Amino acid sequence: MSDLVSIITPVYNSEAYILETIKSVQDQLYTNWEHILVDDKSSDNSPAIIKEVAKEDQRIKFTQLEENSGPAIARNKAIELAKGRYLAFLDADDIWFDFHLKDSLLFMEKGKHQFVFASYKRSNAQLKFVHSDFIVPEKVTYQDILKSNSISCLTAVVDISQLGKKYMPLIRKRQDMGLWLNYLKDLDYANGIQKPHAIYRMREDSLSRNKIDLIRYQWKFYRTIEKLSIAHSFYYLLWWTYLGYKKYRK
Repeated sequence: MSDLVSIITPVYNSEAYILETIKSVQDQLYTNWEHILVDDKSSDNSPAIIKEVAKEDQRIKFTQLEENSGPAIARNKAIELAKGRYLAFLDADDIWFDFHLKDSLLFMEKGKHQFVFASYKRSNAQLKFVHSDFIVPEKVTYQDILKSNSISCLTAVVDISQLGKKYMPLIRKRQDMGLWLNYLKDLDYANGIQKPHAIYRMREDSLSRNKIDLIRYQWKFYRTIEKLSIAHSFYYLLWWTYLGYKKYRK
């Protein structure tokens, strides 16, 4: 188990958190990685912070988009640049535990899995745990993800030597869900790890926290990205609303 892992991180005005995120990558017990950070034309000090850290660690790769283009384009740029056998995903305000890559790759190797994801702890911006741990299912199918996206953009690991590079749909939200569904069209299921591997920082200013807007957006996602019928879109939206309520109620 010595293959290169390419870690994908989009960055936009993340100066308050980005050092903690990078440090959690540098602290990994598995050390053969490249951390590709793509800045989406931040207006804060994020680029300068990343450049300074990159001077001391050549595994950190930094690039900046010429104009603000959204997280899908930033992530896709990082995927394009990735040289590893594996893609791993980590957002600019989240944190990995030091065993995340090591345990994920061992799990993949032992089970001959091609797409895995893990549970995580949920904190507020100050890293105070405000919800119970989110424990993922052991397996999820394409239909499962349509009902509820239990694959996070902070613990997913994909073997692209087997599955190839795929890219996120160019939409404002739910890009990660679109990518997971794209991979699951070629797989029976992705495999979940029940042990928490990371900390998801639940910021109040996050795009994903406005649930009313997301209901409308989710409907559009089903109809225009996945091209589901009206009946199937309504069916999955009911599931998504119910399971989303349960997910954030605890």
